[in-house]
Amino acid sequence: MQISFIKMHGAGNDYIYVDCFKNEVEKPAETAIQISDRHFGVGADGLVLILPSEIADCKMRIFNADGSEAQMCGNAIRCVGKYLYETGIVPHCHCGLDQQSNVLQVETLSGIKTLKIVVSPSLSRCAPSEIKTQTIENKVECVEVAMGKADFTAKNVPILVKSDTYINMPLDIDGEKYNITAVSTGNPHCVVFCENIDEIPIEIVGKKFEHHAFFSERVNTEFVQIIDKQTVKMRVWERGSGETMACGTGACASVAAAVKNSLLDFDTEICVKVLGGELFITCKNNFEMIMKGNAVEVFRGTFCTSAK
Repeated sequence: MQISFIKMHGAGNDYIYVDCFKNEVEKPAETAIQISDRHFGVGADGLVLILPSEIADCKMRIFNADGSEAQMCGNAIRCVGKYLYETGIVPHCHCGLDQQSNVLQVETLSGIKTLKIVVSPSLSRCAPSEIKTQTIENKVECVEVAMGKADFTAKNVPILVKSDTYINMPLDIDGEKYNITAVSTGNPHCVVFCENIDEIPIEIVGKKFEHHAFFSERVNTEFVQIIDKQTVKMRVWERGSGETMACGTGACASVAAAVKNSLLDFDTEICVKVLGGELFITCKNNFEMIMKGNAVEVFRGTFCTSAK
């Protein structure tokens, strides 16, 4: 079976996107494994299906590189918004160049997310500096997403603990103790604050966090270094994908955890520096999270899947 696809990334977090308004993917988990392989497939952190929805402008399903399905991905949803706007699949997306932004809603497994599409590069802190000087007609450079509330309730993360929350508490990883903050931002996250994230042996430690019995549904782990009150650095190990260049829900989790631990302030836009670029996160005073970031098309093509 041949599948037409478009490869896009947000801050280096790359996925293969299939327009399921036009195409059908019968076995998405198997297809995700094949198409994500960076040697024998296209190469990506996973597969994203853009589907019709009865309750929103579209529905997004995300399959990690190992075939497991994720509830939400902040970088992927920005690229979905870009695709919807630029193709005009949803009629009210395409409302003219005199409009500098448009609002879309995307259905995910963690609820409906509202996106603000920014067309003018001059409005975007997150567009690369060389792009800010250009006028790219009707092309989306930045997408702002209302990501919902960060939830520190232990049973909602979920984690196996008797206490209601787990904020800056110890966790034993193969005899080494880490202080963690557990939080859900649509996916389960474990945030670890470090003095120097470049020294973290993430290939070893990330796997141990992901599969630790403490996390009943596995976990995404963020290693975070506070630079100043408006800047942090983050490396992320995503369940099902390994270390990735960026993670939108992880950036939200990191900022929410930093605010919860009084390391950062409410209502302040924080630049989260990731391996693939920068994301801009604001934690409102009720822990509603706002994310801004780029959305970039890489290439389009067709893939011959052997999924049966």
